[in-house]
Amino acid sequence: MTRLMPTSAAPLSLEACDGSRRELRRALRRRRRILTPEQRRDASQRLCRRLRRLPELQRARRVALYLPNDGEIDPTPLIAWLEWRNARVYLPVLRPLTHNSLWFVHYHRGTPMVTNRFGIPEPTTRHGAHRARRRPAWALDLILLPLVGFDDAGQRLGMGGGFYDRTLAFTRRPGPRPRLIGLAHDCQRVERLPAAPWDVPLDAIVSDARVVRP
Repeated sequence: MTRLMPTSAAPLSLEACDGSRRELRRALRRRRRILTPEQRRDASQRLCRRLRRLPELQRARRVALYLPNDGEIDPTPLIAWLEWRNARVYLPVLRPLTHNSLWFVHYHRGTPMVTNRFGIPEPTTRHGAHRARRRPAWALDLILLPLVGFDDAGQRLGMGGGFYDRTLAFTRRPGPRPRLIGLAHDCQRVERLPAAPWDVPLDAIVSDARVVRP
């Protein structure tokens, strides 16, 4: 019989992975991948209920989120709710001819999509290249981004590609900026994560079981 991973499991530790962020990232991705479709669906529903109660989301009119991949927790049930509230939804798109950074392109049911080099659906480059269809990150109200791991102090672990960190580096400087909320399954919680100098701080982290505010 296959043993199911609890959606709220005991937190992992960096030390248990020999102090390697790479090994910790691998273990956390394995944790979320072995969740059953039913567990993922239930976790997504609990996550979205928590998100809808957040003042940041209730106020936002331009919201970026992601399409889940590799077992990531799914925020897409929010799309219909956001559109009902007359908010515009944006998706991250790999920015062409630029190293590891993102565009944010308006998304709706009729948006033409393509699969990028990581196997993730995104609006086509030709569609996203039209300036009226995309927003610079600083002009968004809220960005929901996927995490590989997080701790109770609000530190985070991403996929390691640096896409969000490069795109959002401007948030460290004065000026307009979106609210940043990281999303994860609760089984991706870690006892303690050291901050890396390139990590962009988040305003909150939300899982299917908790809200963490740094």
